[in-house]
Formats: sequence, C-alpha cells, structure tokens
Amino acid sequence: MNPLDPLPRLRLPPWRCNSVIAFHKSTKFAELGPRFFSSNSVGLGVGASSLPVLAPPAVGRWLLVSSALVFAVIVVGGVTRLTESGLSITEWRPVTGVLPPRTAEDWNAEFDKYKSTPEFKLMNHSISLDEFKNIFYMEWGHRILGRLIGITFIAPLAYFALRKKLSPSMPAKLSGMAILIGFQGVLGWYMVKSGLEDSIMDTPGAVPRVSQYRLAAHLGTALVLYGGMLATGLAVIQDWRYARSGAWGGSKTVSWESVLSNPVIRSFTRKSRTLTALVFLTALSGAFVAGLDAGLLYNEFPLMGGRIVPPMDELFSAAYAKAADRSDIWWRNIFENPTAVQFDHRLLAMTTYMSTCLLYLHSRRNAVRSLLPPAARRSITAAFLMANVQVILGLATLLYLVPVPVAAAHQAGSVALLSTMISTLVALRRPSMAAQLWRKAKASMPQTSH
Repeated sequence: MNPLDPLPRLRLPPWRCNSVIAFHKSTKFAELGPRFFSSNSVGLGVGASSLPVLAPPAVGRWLLVSSALVFAVIVVGGVTRLTESGLSITEWRPVTGVLPPRTAEDWNAEFDKYKSTPEFKLMNHSISLDEFKNIFYMEWGHRILGRLIGITFIAPLAYFALRKKLSPSMPAKLSGMAILIGFQGVLGWYMVKSGLEDSIMDTPGAVPRVSQYRLAAHLGTALVLYGGMLATGLAVIQDWRYARSGAWGGSKTVSWESVLSNPVIRSFTRKSRTLTALVFLTALSGAFVAGLDAGLLYNEFPLMGGRIVPPMDELFSAAYAKAADRSDIWWRNIFENPTAVQFDHRLLAMTTYMSTCLLYLHSRRNAVRSLLPPAARRSITAAFLMANVQVILGLATLLYLVPVPVAAAHQAGSVALLSTMISTLVALRRPSMAAQLWRKAKASMPQTSH
C-alpha cells in the first residue's frame, strides 16, 4: 500500500493516521518545501524555503491605514489653505514644534512673530490673540498630522523589513515613499516661506499667500504618495488572496491570463490609465485655483461673464508677461492668470467627467462586461458615482463663493475619485511573480483529508 495515497483509502485508526501524515510531509512535502515555500508560509502548513517572500495581509492593511492618513492630511491641508491659516506659524521646527505654546508668554511671543509677516500687516492687522490661536492650531494640526504619518510609516516599515515580511520589490518602493514623506515636510516649509517674504510688501496689489507653483508641487507630491500607498496596499492583499485561494479580481473562477491577454481588456486598461492621469491632472489644477483664489471669479456656470469662453484679452493678458518680447505670455497666463486658471480647471473637470461617464458606459457593454473581473466592474461604477458627486460639489463651491466645508469636500472628492481609478487599475493588475509561484506551489500540493 502506498503511504502517499489519500488517508480515507488507508482506513487506519487515528493514531496511525498521524504517523502517515508525518511521513507524508517528510517525503513528498520535503521535496516541495525548499523549492516552493517561504518562511511566511505558515498558512500553507509547510516549513521555510527559498520561495520569494510574499507580503502578508498585515502589510497591506498597514499601507491602507497609511494612505488614509495621507488622505486626511490632504483634506486638512485644504482647510488650512481655505481658512488662510498656513502662514500663522512662521518657523519650521521639526522637533520642538511638536508642542504648541503653553503659557501666555509663549503665545504672545508667537503672536509677535506673526505680526511681522506681510499677511498680518496687509490683511489681519486687527485680529485678536484668540483669533490668532484659531488659525495657529489649524496649521499646527496639519504639521502634526504630517509628523504622525512619518512615524506610523517608518516604524512599521522597519519592523516588516527586519522580520522579512516584504516581497522582493517592496523595500526599494517603500523606502522611496519614506523619503517622499520627509521631502513633503521640506517642500511644505518651502511653500510657506513663499508667503512670508518681505518682498510682498513692495509689490503693488500683491496678496500675501503662498506660491501657487509650490502649493501645486506640495499637493502633487501628496497625491503621488497617497496613490503609491493605496495601490501597493491593495496589490498586497490581492496577491495574498490569489496565492491562497486562486481568487483574482474578486472571483475564484476568473483566469487572469485569459482576461489580461484579451485585446478588449488591454484597451480598457489603457483607457483607465489615461483617465487616472486625467483625474490627477485635474486635481493638480485645483491647486492653482486655490493658490490664486481663482474660485472667487466668475461664480456662474456654465458661462463666464455671460460667455462660454471669456474674452481673449482676459485669458491671455499681456500684463502677466515678464519677458521683454512677451514670449512667456502663454505659460504665465496659464499658471498665473486667475481667469485662465479657472477656465482651465473647468475644462479639465468637464473633460474628466465626460471621460469617466464614457468609460463607465463602455464597461457596461456586454463584450466588455463579460470579460471584466467583478472588482474592476465595482471600481469603475464607484468612479462614475464619485464623478457625479464631484461635479455637484464643484458647482456648489463655485456658485456659493467657495464656502470652506463644501470646498474641502470638493478636494476630498478629487482624492476619492482618484482612489476609485487606482482601485480599477489594481483590479486589472496581474499577480506578482511571488504570488504566482506561491499559487503554483499550493496547487501542486496533494489534498489530504483525515
């Protein structure tokens, strides 16, 4: 009798079954172990091996929590800008700045520093100490949340790296994210400095606010960091599910090889990537709108001053050109003229909305719907719904002269829409090589019962 046969056929008493199972592992599984199973393969019931490490779900959950914190800091940063609180703290102290002023003397000292800024002299010269505390705490909370993100990312990263819980490609990728977090702190202070420069006082008609270029760079970096964390976290969880159960794209019956090799799905994936880039670009253009207070112009829709397109002398005013030959009139108007900035944001927003609707309708076609995995169908549907919500929030922000709660919700909506598109792309992603090897190893294991 072959000891490797399924146990029910052996018809042995329980105490003998245990010995047969042990022998079974020591022969057949011992041959598979060194080649197929890694040290974190506890769930597979085998020993350590040279298989590539497959990151466990805990790594994915940690990255999703980190991305949620970045989502929160983006929203808080938007509120900080909308409430004009960002220039209330005039120094960057990464360590000692963790604690806010505690005594009356500390508060007065901080207030005196603010009184020397162009913002106080030109706009807030009549605010009280209590009013200063309100804007101070808003900016302080934004900075503290940024520090919290650094701690909650770096410490677990070191733990998972030391415990060898990261897939081969992850250490470099996650280290890049850690560097990006630190860079965000430096970039944030670089942005704030632009609104504290004394030269603002010497510029006729100048408004004390941060550079729209630096604001866009700060937001864009945060969106890249958020997208990287979210996509990597979702991919880790998806890979684990595939390795364990063969589930891909939200279904155990879908073959990723046949789906991703289909020309229809390849075309759909390319369109999804293009739309994701468009969503990102539209969100980035919103930073220029916020940086120039362009949302306070032309508070009507779809017209601007009674016209679909404002007069050309407003869109491309020679007043914004700084070169002697006016060769910079085009790009300076695009990025520095509030009228052009608002028009561009409208154009991008409507293009994004129509593209999302078209991609959703395309996904509903039988030829596409029958091939898309369930997770991708759910994600593109969520993108369509979020795009409609985002349009409503954008219109409300414009028509009601940028109320803080609605404008903050509009910025959060842009990140939510980006999230749905990232989720769509992850759902159409092939399993990692480590996950494929794990899946093959598990599929090759004989199924025993006892």
